[in-house]
Amino acid sequence: MTTHAPSYDGSGMPRKLPLHVHKQKTRHEKWVFYFRIGKGKRTRLPNPNDPAFKAAYMAALTGEPVVAPKVYENTLEWLWGRYTTESARWQGYSASTQKQQRLIMAKVLKGNARAALSAISQDVIQEGVDKRHETPAQAGNFLKAMRGLFSWAKKMRLIATDPTIGVEKPSYKSDGFPAWTVDDVKGFRTRHTVGTPERLAMELMLLAGLRRSDVVLAGRQHISGRILSMDTAKTGARVTVELPDVLLAVMDTTPRRGLHLVENAHGRPFTKESFGNWFREKCTEAGVTKSAHGLRKLSATLAAEGGAATHHLLAQYGWTNIATAQIYTKGVDRARLGIEGSRIVADQIGNIEIPHPNLGEGMNPENTMKTTSKK
Repeated sequence: MTTHAPSYDGSGMPRKLPLHVHKQKTRHEKWVFYFRIGKGKRTRLPNPNDPAFKAAYMAALTGEPVVAPKVYENTLEWLWGRYTTESARWQGYSASTQKQQRLIMAKVLKGNARAALSAISQDVIQEGVDKRHETPAQAGNFLKAMRGLFSWAKKMRLIATDPTIGVEKPSYKSDGFPAWTVDDVKGFRTRHTVGTPERLAMELMLLAGLRRSDVVLAGRQHISGRILSMDTAKTGARVTVELPDVLLAVMDTTPRRGLHLVENAHGRPFTKESFGNWFREKCTEAGVTKSAHGLRKLSATLAAEGGAATHHLLAQYGWTNIATAQIYTKGVDRARLGIEGSRIVADQIGNIEIPHPNLGEGMNPENTMKTTSKK
């Protein structure tokens, strides 16, 4: 029997589950998966993102037991298995973060599954970071995955010392994705008129500040009146924003078949990846050589320049790290505070009385200065 890997939506959830697989949300707001034919016995399955899902599914489908490879205790593979099943931190990660870290660990375990934990030192982790120095983002993600794993292991007393402590990230300066400009927005609006899905997608990212992973999920069910409220796919943080009249008008003018605000040409919601590729093509058509993320950066910049404080940006854009919001407010706040400070100084200087000579009527100031000089 041939099974096909399920496709995933923007949140990492399978768009269509394999035959006889059912999902259920627990009281902890987590999805769990079961295999069940009709009213028969339910068999718990791993998350479809888990590499072990396919083998477990086939075993449940055929009735043949899964012969799992032996996992040796106190090895890297053993620790990873315990971490992903026992750690509350891991369970708290979003589906996209879990998927990202599984891919990282799959490459690490490929040649190091049986590496003894006692042999994994700070030097080993630093070497792993340094190997990825040409792609600093990958190096950072690798280190983040290792820190989550080993800090949990240290807390559970499975290892004596955390080898990630003191490991340095690759140093590089980057502003990331280039931000859109106001002219870019004008160009996009000129090329893509109101009533098209690409225009609505752009306005949702600019005016509501949504990520692309949230644009593909946003629907009428998230809107009450003019208030949009939804949990973000990336961090799980809830965002609540008021939709301006111009955005509501674009939404009402854009045709759709289902609940999703933005649909593809077939009337179906996008995946995060397909949306990114599609939107980049629409940007190119408008002469904008930038990405969806750069549009969100413009939105945050405009908010900061308009007076939005750090906590405003955290709430609107769904960030959980205050340092992210400060990227946008730091320069603006410094400029604003500098202007305010200079006005305060000017006001204080203006209060200082400057003594002047008492010039009587008909007296010449120049003669008075000369007289004063001779004395």
